[in-house]
Amino acid sequence: MSLRQFETVVSRERFKGLKPILDRLTSDSEGQCQAFNSATGYEDLLRRLGYRLALTKQIHVQDAFSRMGRMGGIRAVLPYHDTSTQSSLPTLVNFDGTVSATPKSAAFFDELVSQLKAEEQTA
Repeated sequence: MSLRQFETVVSRERFKGLKPILDRLTSDSEGQCQAFNSATGYEDLLRRLGYRLALTKQIHVQDAFSRMGRMGGIRAVLPYHDTSTQSSLPTLVNFDGTVSATPKSAAFFDELVSQLKAEEQTA
């Protein structure tokens, strides 16, 4: 997928939860596109962007916001609520090179990556 196609597809409403995660990991759109093109799923996409997925039982968003900064270890809190499933799917980007997510959140974003890959075929 070309960079232009990638940017067009990832900006669609359906992918609005994934785009902020990618943008927090790197502002390099070309790097995002290259990582996406070779990734096999969400965890692999994170790895190709230089991060490791760390699964956690649950994420308390307000607590996470209070721990933002080097001392708390959290670089970004990305709360996301999927209205179609009525699910809260927060993600944390940490200073230690990990992305924290619940198993449900990781599965949701893995599905979005799969859908994005499917869009690649029609773009």
